[in-house]
Formats: sequence, C-alpha cells, structure tokens
Amino acid sequence: MNVLSFIKRWSLVVSLLAGTIIYLLFSRVSFLEPIGADAEPLLVGALPVLLFVLLFVTFCKIDVRDLRPRPWHFWLQLLRIVLSLALVAGIVCAGVPGVRLVLVGVFVCVACPTAAAAAVVTEKLGGSIASMTIYTIIDNVVTSVVVPLLLPLIERGVDVSFFTAMLMVLRNVAFVLVVPLALALLCRRLVPRITSAIAGVRNLAFYIWCVNLAIVTGVTVRNILHATVSGSTLVMLLALPLLVTLALFAMGKAVGHAYGDSVSAGQALGQKNTVVGIWIALTFLDPLSALAPGAYVIWQNLVNAWQIWYKEKYGRVKW
Repeated sequence: MNVLSFIKRWSLVVSLLAGTIIYLLFSRVSFLEPIGADAEPLLVGALPVLLFVLLFVTFCKIDVRDLRPRPWHFWLQLLRIVLSLALVAGIVCAGVPGVRLVLVGVFVCVACPTAAAAAVVTEKLGGSIASMTIYTIIDNVVTSVVVPLLLPLIERGVDVSFFTAMLMVLRNVAFVLVVPLALALLCRRLVPRITSAIAGVRNLAFYIWCVNLAIVTGVTVRNILHATVSGSTLVMLLALPLLVTLALFAMGKAVGHAYGDSVSAGQALGQKNTVVGIWIALTFLDPLSALAPGAYVIWQNLVNAWQIWYKEKYGRVKW
C-alpha cells in the first residue's frame, strides 16, 4: 500500500494525527510559537465556514421527498433524554468533587446534539443522508429544550433564563445546519445542473470534514495538556468517554436495526457535536468538564475510521 492509498483509507486517523502533531510543533518549537498563536484564532474561526461548505455539498445530494421523520428518530430522542436524566441524578447525588466533575463531563457527551457533519460519515458508510439530516434537526431542537431545563439541576448558580439558554443553543447550530440545507434545496430547484455537478464530486465533503477534524483535534490536545486536574480525574475524563462512545454507537445501531437503518441510527446517537458540548461545559458548567467532550471527538472518530475501513475492506458495516 502506497502513502496516498494509506491516507485515503485512514483519512480520519491521519486528520487526528495531523492536528496533534501540528499543535505540538507550533507550541513546543520556540520560533514557531508566534505563528501558531496568530493562526489559531483564524483556524478556529474557520470551523463554522468549513462546516457550512461541507454540509451544503452533502445536502445537494438530498431529495426533498426523502426528508421525513422515521420512528427510530423519536426512540433515540427518548433514549437520550432518559440517559441524560440518569446522569443528572448521579451528579446531584455525587459527594466526591472529582466524581461529580467526571459525571458532568459524561452528561455533556450524552446531552450534546448530533454532529451536523454526521451525514458526511453516514453517506460514506452507506446510510441515508436524508434520514440523518431530519434526525439532526429534531435532535438539535430537542437539545435546545432539554439542556436548558436540566442545567439548573446540575449548577444551581446558573444565571440564565430558560429561553435565553434555548436561543443560545439554537444559535450555535442554526447557521451551520438549517441555512446550508435551505440553500442546497433552493439550488436543487433553481440551478439543478450546478447542484448535480457539486453533488457528483466524490468524497468532497468528507475531505473538507477531515480538515475540520484536524483543527478540532489540535484545540482538544491543547485543552488536555493545559488541564488543571489531578492525574486520576484526568484519566477518568479521557477514558470514560471511550466507553460512552462505544455504548452510544451500539445502542443507536440496536434501535436502528429494528427499522432497517442501523448505520444512520448508530451515527445519529454516537457521532456528537462536541464543539457545542464543549461550549455548553465552558458556558454553563465546570469548564474542566469540557475535557470529556474533547476526548469524545477523538474516540468517536477512531470508531468512524474503523467502520470506514471495515466497509471498504468487506463491503459492509460491522457492529
């Protein structure tokens, strides 16, 4: 296998490594540090734009007639709410600060919405882009209601009203989800040839997502290396998200299997918008809990990389 073939097959792993190496290079090599410091705000600011572009490209492939809710959409929402309530109960009862911090981090991983870019990986695995898109919209709306209701139970000092918190959550996803979907559907009607040409570029959205992932990984590595928690707490904040990742993917696939859509359902419950999760932790909860969704982004993409490798090698998705 040559280098190009390896990169194409393991694109997500390469993106994770690239983000890590580039961050370490610019933060540890003295003459590169000023360049890294100047570039980081620009790179982070580019994330919403990259998401917008890759989602527009993906949504160009959707037939509006396929945009309808499925039963598993609502079962997964119920499951996510039940899991979130169970974690809130554990947080309220937790007496040890370290344990409470870890549970808050796990809550953020479970409660944060599905990644807007989940449709990109879903397409790569042979799932339904349209089904994933409708689920993601439903998921984000439910998140904007459920999370503001649960926040006061976790942090009694949260000084923000329900409607303010709801609008803040919705604002973080509207630009990169609703607008590109509406624009793509409009282009399909007004300029179908151009839309078809965009949709026909193989793996374009996937590789844009890989660039996005490299940036997010660099930020995640920085947060981990600058964490101010004890060693055992840090290990728990990094390791437990792996178990949560595997559990959510497995539960999603189990629910989706009953409706013949295990690939889409697995990605729907397992692939999280950790950027929103980190924002929730930093804005409303203990900022240190943001380490958990930061670790989650690494674990979920290792799972995605393995699924893509298996699909390309055996022609089907296992698990």
